[in-house]
Amino acid sequence: MFIETETTPNPSTLKFLPGRQVMTSGTREFLSPEDAETSPLAQALFDLGDVVSVFFGGSFIAVTAAPGVEWPSLRPQVVAILLDHFVSEAPLFTGGDASGFSVPAEDEDYGDDPADADIVAQIKDLIESRVRPAVANDGGDIIYRGFREGVVYLSMQGACSGCPSSSATLKHGIESLLKHYVPEVSEVRAA
Repeated sequence: MFIETETTPNPSTLKFLPGRQVMTSGTREFLSPEDAETSPLAQALFDLGDVVSVFFGGSFIAVTAAPGVEWPSLRPQVVAILLDHFVSEAPLFTGGDASGFSVPAEDEDYGDDPADADIVAQIKDLIESRVRPAVANDGGDIIYRGFREGVVYLSMQGACSGCPSSSATLKHGIESLLKHYVPEVSEVRAA
């Protein structure tokens, strides 16, 4: 087995591609060793001591190194853990899979006005078809959180959550796209 690595726009994060499916559906982000208790793989990565976040995508794992940690020394350790995991065909989550596994709800509910249902459907469709694939290429994900009074609230995950260019991506890339196709959108904000 060979695990490829790719850089991301976030210099602290590398994207690891095991050449097989990681998540059967959805994504999962771990921001602390306590979050990682549900996943032996994420827990093993945090146990290295130099990892501050782990993100599981459909076909990749994005790992963020702690400040001051250099990837040339950390990368072989991460690859070794990933190889051990995938070669042994160990489960990604305790209990075998992610069925019945719930992701904690966000603290703030931005809610959608039922009168905006058509607008929200357009926004979600654009995010699914145009934005999420591009963000996944960079080792992350974007989650729709709500639409209120012309403002779209989005949450960045994985490599994108701590990326220096994430605010530019939101403002110049995603906001421009949504405004072009959905005139009711006036602004995009990080949730």
